Amino acid sequence: MRSTTLATSAAVAATALVGSAATDVTSPWYRRLDKPRWQPPGPVFGVVWTVLYVLLAAAGSRAVPRGGRGYVRAYAANLLLNAGWSWTFFRAHRPPLATVEAAVLASTADLTRRSARLDRVAGRLLLPYAGWTAFAVVLSADIARRNAG
Repeated sequence: MRSTTLATSAAVAATALVGSAATDVTSPWYRRLDKPRWQPPGPVFGVVWTVLYVLLAAAGSRAVPRGGRGYVRAYAANLLLNAGWSWTFFRAHRPPLATVEAAVLASTADLTRRSARLDRVAGRLLLPYAGWTAFAVVLSADIARRNAG
């Protein structure tokens, strides 16, 4: 179990580092975007994502040993999508494409369901992540709509 905890923690930490390397909320491009008033303040994102990454690693450490290759692939795909969103949005400056990616990332609901089948606690740990990624779809879509053209 300890090796699984180390592996999932390392994978999630790498995801966080790759995603944060692309994130630049101080860039002129990002500052010029028309963003909705209901978007949380910048510091909230860091706090929320830190908590979500801890929960994601904990859920993975519980579910990966029980899940087999199919679960590991779903978990890894989710991490890739997670890190990729920041590159698509902040570096490629493609909010519409980032919205599509966020919608695919909302497959976190499927990962949550799969995790719960393997380990109820793991499924519960992913509920906030599933909720936040659903929120990210709505936020990304509104930013893309406001800045179309």
